Amino acid sequence: MTTFLSGIQPSGYLHLGNYFGAIRPHIRATEQPGEHFYFIADFHSLTTVRDPELLRTLVREVAVTYLALGLDPERATFWRQSDVPEVTEIAWMLGCMSGIGLLERAHSYKDKLAAGIKPNVGLFYYPVLMAADILAYDADVVPVGKDQVQHVEMTQDMAGYFNNTFGKEGEPVFRRPEFRLEDEAHFAKVPGLDGRKMSKSYGNGIWIFESGKKLKKAINKIPTDSRPPEEPKDPDELVVFDLLALFLDDDELGDWKAKVRAGGEGAPGYGHLKMRLVAAIEEHFAAARARREQLLADPAELDRLLARGAEKARARARVVRDRALKACGLR
Repeated sequence: MTTFLSGIQPSGYLHLGNYFGAIRPHIRATEQPGEHFYFIADFHSLTTVRDPELLRTLVREVAVTYLALGLDPERATFWRQSDVPEVTEIAWMLGCMSGIGLLERAHSYKDKLAAGIKPNVGLFYYPVLMAADILAYDADVVPVGKDQVQHVEMTQDMAGYFNNTFGKEGEPVFRRPEFRLEDEAHFAKVPGLDGRKMSKSYGNGIWIFESGKKLKKAINKIPTDSRPPEEPKDPDELVVFDLLALFLDDDELGDWKAKVRAGGEGAPGYGHLKMRLVAAIEEHFAAARARREQLLADPAELDRLLARGAEKARARARVVRDRALKACGLR
């Protein structure tokens, strides 16, 4: 049986880019045969989050977001990373087998340095902990975006180093995982409020559950120009259409595009397009928004769901941890 694994870091409130690029694909993937493991990477967030109350809030927010949007804890194992301490033990064993040069080549680390961010040991060690996250559950497939492919390849390298040192022929200690690229075509068209790719780093996101006046205010920030409605325009050059394409069916989207392209009397202005986008977002997430409120109203039940997932995840990780300990002589 194939084991799928992925995680999401609680470093901020989740936005539409997170939804279309990770959350929705994760939930849909649970319909495929196999075992599905999804964790909230709270240990990883310590590289940037320094407020303990904020971290607890963000962890809970990730949990309720996934559950409200349809993740079924009966079909997927869902838990907090920090509830499985065996992962950090595996990370230490992997780190002892991995060269500094491998970690120095990590794109994420080099990007942070280039951006002038003062690095810490956790940021440098990040790929090792990520490798442990993957290897601890004997994951076969890790769905990722292009920016995470290198981390899975580094995981393969670390597993290889350990297996070559301590594994027996035909009996590797760690299972080699493979990455599977998510559909980047859709995700790449989720622009932020400034026209760049929607990202927590840029602060240009639209929170998944934003509504009412705050949602309208956010949508009104989408860049436009001063051309009047009657002037013909290319809809493919307008940021607002990239967002509308995520929510409208092909017929309605095509109708809006045709009117904008033709221009003339009765052509919709930017205000009309933004109003339609607000309505589409409100409608799309209405049921999930109500479900989110129910989950937040019963924090004890949410904790029970995460604890149950952690129990199952930890049982799997303990087997892998013990296998590694025995292989290298610590058992």
